[in-house]
Amino acid sequence: MNTEVAETGRAVCAPGYTSAISVRVAYAKRLARAGAEAGYDAIVWVSGLCCAGWITADVPGDEIGALRLIGVVLAICLLSVVCGLLAGLYRGRHQRGSLDEVFGVAIAGGLMLVPLVLLSGLFVGGQRELVQTVAGGTLIALPTVAVARYVLYAARQRRRKRTTEAGVKVIVFGAGEAGTALITRLLTEPGAAYRPVALLDDDPDKRRLRVHGIAVRGNRSMMAEVATVTGATVLVIAIARASGTAIRDLTARAELCGLIPKVVPTTTELISGSARIEGVRDPRISDLLGRRPVRTDVAAIAGRFAGKRILVTGAGGSIGSELCRQLHRFAPAELIMLDRDESALHEVQLALHGRALLDSDETLLADIRDPRRVREVFERFRPQIVFHAAALKHLPLLERYPAEAVQSNVLGTQTVLEAAAACGVESFVNISTDKAADPVSVLGYSKRIAERLTAQMAGRSDGTYLSVRFGNVLGSRGSVLGALSAQVKAGGPLTVTHPDVTRYFMTVDEAVQLVLQAAVIGSTGEVLVLDMGEPVRIADIARRLCAQSGHPVDIVYTGLRPGEKLAEDLLGIDEVDYRPSHPLVRHAQVRPLDPGELSRLPLDCAADDLRRRLAECATGEASLVLDASMPRQRRPTVTEGV
Repeated sequence: MNTEVAETGRAVCAPGYTSAISVRVAYAKRLARAGAEAGYDAIVWVSGLCCAGWITADVPGDEIGALRLIGVVLAICLLSVVCGLLAGLYRGRHQRGSLDEVFGVAIAGGLMLVPLVLLSGLFVGGQRELVQTVAGGTLIALPTVAVARYVLYAARQRRRKRTTEAGVKVIVFGAGEAGTALITRLLTEPGAAYRPVALLDDDPDKRRLRVHGIAVRGNRSMMAEVATVTGATVLVIAIARASGTAIRDLTARAELCGLIPKVVPTTTELISGSARIEGVRDPRISDLLGRRPVRTDVAAIAGRFAGKRILVTGAGGSIGSELCRQLHRFAPAELIMLDRDESALHEVQLALHGRALLDSDETLLADIRDPRRVREVFERFRPQIVFHAAALKHLPLLERYPAEAVQSNVLGTQTVLEAAAACGVESFVNISTDKAADPVSVLGYSKRIAERLTAQMAGRSDGTYLSVRFGNVLGSRGSVLGALSAQVKAGGPLTVTHPDVTRYFMTVDEAVQLVLQAAVIGSTGEVLVLDMGEPVRIADIARRLCAQSGHPVDIVYTGLRPGEKLAEDLLGIDEVDYRPSHPLVRHAQVRPLDPGELSRLPLDCAADDLRRRLAECATGEASLVLDASMPRQRRPTVTEGV
């Protein structure tokens, strides 16, 4: 029994003991290496000064006793070590072979000059060319010290290169900072999985550039030729802040050349520590969309929401739940999460606290269609800031059941607006959609009416009432990208409505950051429109997903559905692109709508008639009504093999 315990104890202690030994061994190696470098530098300085003295014939050897000569040599050696330490040469401060190390050697030489002149004058009397001897010794010693370090660096690089010859050959596109950092890491990291063999860059000024011996061999048009010559099988796109258009083009070219496209981690991933520069990966949909990093004024946002009572309707939805997560970081006095989906409330509370007992007042089970319940919630909690994210959003369903859109998106919004005004809300933010700009669908009509109702409340209430409009959100429930990914996983086919249909996309995190920023900078009655970048062809995304699947998948074009556009608009025909406060946030004006007009939307009328009435109410002009109930010509089904 004791033997078993002893063996177990040894087994448990062994890893820590081994680790301690490893640390000591590594420390001893560093000391030995530093000592060897310091000794070499001291010998070089002594030799250099002797050579300079011999050249200038200014070393009175017969006049110096042996003890004094030994003292001079020891003084020079000690001075060399001290100056090297002050310059950081022996403390691992500089990367081997770098320009910083060259500067360190130069600084050490500069520190040596004055003491050498003084000490030489004290220890060796009668010298006529003292300054020339010291200067000559410095000119001999400094290059010798620097060259030795570079030789060691080159030898180490050669050894590492031999150990990485088995790595996958890659072409790096981009000879800027990201590409240089990637090549440096791949060439210096022991056991790296990739071996760079060529560089490509579209900048003509970089055609003769070499990065650690890897030459720039041309631009993207020479990709196939370079791949053939080098035998590379992977293209790594190493461009900081590359646009989605550039990544899509380079990815398509790489696949045509038989190369596997990869991208370097984003700046956010590198800063967070979740990835390293050499950790290249497959392009994600977000990379292909090329969203620019959002820079929000975190200090202003935090000051706006800290210590406030905040209510989020639709808190269990994609936007609502992310709103709750980001608002929670700003330490509000209360964060009240309202939704009619109990499971969604459970999920968002679990995400915030790591537990979800649903026994606190922060989670409210309520439906915005119930005016009595909504008034009860506002009277009880008296929120100061409201984010209204509750809505129905699936366009085809709302085309079939327009009364549901009226009840939730129109009447529900008016109910929340009235309750907010009654309790004196300071700020009300209505979450809208790009389909509200020049709407042609029931979803667009209902959200446009919600924007107009919000603008109307801004004119008769003291608080700030505004709307925020944006397009499709990556990762949201029911997103087209989620549907396409599921179809690829099931083996296809992928269904796309039209080969030329385009949509705007942004990540949910980015959308919510801009919503919060808009809530801070927006004026009452405005519609703030988030800059979504360039629209993306859904067919291109479908082909990218097919290519990543690794097996043939068909794409089927089914034709536009009722209420769908080929391309969405972020601004209406009468709205201008005005950005006074933030480069990614447009400010637009929308005409208010008298709530009395909602009486023109009877829920018991025929669906076709209700669609027509919604259009009239949304646009305000009967002449602009688009009858969504009229049969639309659908394209015949076309199949594209990918």
